[in-house]
Amino acid sequence: MHNRGWRSVYCVTKRDAFRGTAPINLTDRLHQVLRWATGSVEIFFSRNNALFATRRMKFLQRVAYFNVGMYPFTSMFLIVYCILPAISLFSGQFIVQALSVTFLIFLLAITITLCLLAILEIKWSGITLHDWWRNEQFWLIGGTSAHPAAVLQGLLKVIAGVDISFTLTSKSATPEDGDDEFADLYVVKWSFLMVPPITIMMLNSIAIAVAVARTMYSPFPEWSKLLGGVFFSFWVLCHLYPFAKGLMGRRGKVPTIVFVWSGLLSIIVSLLWVYISPPSGSKDYMKFQFP
Repeated sequence: MHNRGWRSVYCVTKRDAFRGTAPINLTDRLHQVLRWATGSVEIFFSRNNALFATRRMKFLQRVAYFNVGMYPFTSMFLIVYCILPAISLFSGQFIVQALSVTFLIFLLAITITLCLLAILEIKWSGITLHDWWRNEQFWLIGGTSAHPAAVLQGLLKVIAGVDISFTLTSKSATPEDGDDEFADLYVVKWSFLMVPPITIMMLNSIAIAVAVARTMYSPFPEWSKLLGGVFFSFWVLCHLYPFAKGLMGRRGKVPTIVFVWSGLLSIIVSLLWVYISPPSGSKDYMKFQFP
């Protein structure tokens, strides 16, 4: 409609103009985010892309629509950012090789800018700091699970012509007398979308354990380097905390598939770590033969 020259206004009524229900279950929520992100990818690869809009669309409208169609692709960078701290701890090399004044100035400027943006979001939306932090956490959860899947589905549809099928999310029903209003919140259903966040959590957790053990038993421990690397991994884990809590469901019950995946990943990472950096004095007899 904007592309055809229609104008719109942002209207806020005193009473809610529309009301509805949304899924509160972790799995259903991820599938809903997947559908939204898939729709954005479809728009990006369609003739409705903001880059090919007519002159009737204003510049800021182009930027807004381009952002809507482009945001799922940023998940690739987000996954790299979440894995980098673990790689740093595994390798024993800090993310930045040398700290210079120029780098620190850029880092300080970027940090201040992000803080100011957060303050503006809180003031504009009228939410609390706690709600804003929860939104930031789920942004990372969705960015490492649903958004990459949406990009993959969009590319398959464009390149191979594979039709995209999506799962209808069940909305929370109105509870009857005596029923738990948040009963659906504790239901845990396995989904392939849970694999990337679980992988990121396990990698960072194992990396912290490996780095702490290596520093403690090192003849020349570098605690400053350890604290710097652990801080970034801990920051990633803080964002994924609601996801880990959602996997527990009610009374701490965890699906069996979560233990299977976590154990398999731990074994693989441990074998790779021993293969890459074998213990001292065991290089001669500890050799892995990979076919």
